[in-house]
Amino acid sequence: MSLLSRFRRKKEDPEVARRALLLRAGRLGEATVLGTDADGDGNMMLSYSYTIGGLDYQAFQRLDAEQLLRPNDYLPGSNVTLRYDPRRPANSFVV
Repeated sequence: MSLLSRFRRKKEDPEVARRALLLRAGRLGEATVLGTDADGDGNMMLSYSYTIGGLDYQAFQRLDAEQLLRPNDYLPGSNVTLRYDPRRPANSFVV
């Protein structure tokens, strides 16, 4: 290992950084679950919709390990809590 590699900053996963920002500075809202499906890699994907400022949004996200332990929370038609960026409401994720 070279001397410079010890001081190089590790690249952060952009999804982890985005979620951390929304947890810190995002607003709370409510979304309606549209459904869950497995993607080509076997990850469970959640589709949900929500309304902010009179505009409707629809989004998808991969469920993390903690969320997979609560499958009944993500049944179609369920209301769930989400975090969103008030300046860019399309930037959101279900908590």
